[in-house]
Amino acid sequence: MVDGAVGAGTGGEPESSDSLRTFGAVVQGLREHAGLSREEFGELVMFSKHTVASVELGRRMPDPVFVERAEEALGNTGALQRAAQCLARQPGLAAWFRQWARLEKTAIALYTYESRMVAGLLQTEAYARAMALDHLPPLDDAEIDERWAARAERQKLLRERLNTAFGFILEEHVFLRRTGGADVTRGLIDLVLEVAQLRNVEIQIMPLVQESHTGMQGPFQLLETPENQWFAYTEGQESGQLIADRKVVSVLQRRYARMRSQALTMQDSVSLLERMRGEL
Repeated sequence: MVDGAVGAGTGGEPESSDSLRTFGAVVQGLREHAGLSREEFGELVMFSKHTVASVELGRRMPDPVFVERAEEALGNTGALQRAAQCLARQPGLAAWFRQWARLEKTAIALYTYESRMVAGLLQTEAYARAMALDHLPPLDDAEIDERWAARAERQKLLRERLNTAFGFILEEHVFLRRTGGADVTRGLIDLVLEVAQLRNVEIQIMPLVQESHTGMQGPFQLLETPENQWFAYTEGQESGQLIADRKVVSVLQRRYARMRSQALTMQDSVSLLERMRGEL
């Protein structure tokens, strides 16, 4: 399934409230050692004192922005960054993807370029399961179910966060491959066409024949937080990388902008998908 799917052996352990409480205790201990009240600390990290309290009491999952700012405000010891990696596990998501998945939940913009498969937020269950059957080492039924449940939960964002702008650039060949067979591909195209009608979603197809293509370095995602901070994410074989470096993110933003001009328009993309479906 890729796109953040947990690999065999990485574990789909349940969320651990103990880990949240432990992380919160570390934040509180470092804050008090620095002689800061919750309100003073909140001003430094640009979160309310109520949010600080929720994190310290283990009631709230801290997002990466909070961790980054708290780390800086409390001496850059690295303790919080390391502790954040041990926070609650979400079944069905790979360890390297969980931080990005948390950012997705509150993003005000999310842009995806995918060249290997249809992006996870646009997959049908049949398509996702067809890809899971080719996974090596093989997955058992519980792992496959877990992966799909996590993906289906993430897909709710498209319809529940109507104020979030979603953009997708997909390669034409990911549909031509017919993963899972003609019926699976037909259902997949139907879903993509349905999602394309949502007012907060833009879907563009990069044509099979395209002499100028800025995305040859591979797929990536871009995301803007409510604080107007941008992150990027790239994923490869059994690994993923969350990118906060502004210079790198800026390069990827420019690449995505160029690809939007190279891909088919939204209207032409829909026409192509409809034509492909009719040929199945």
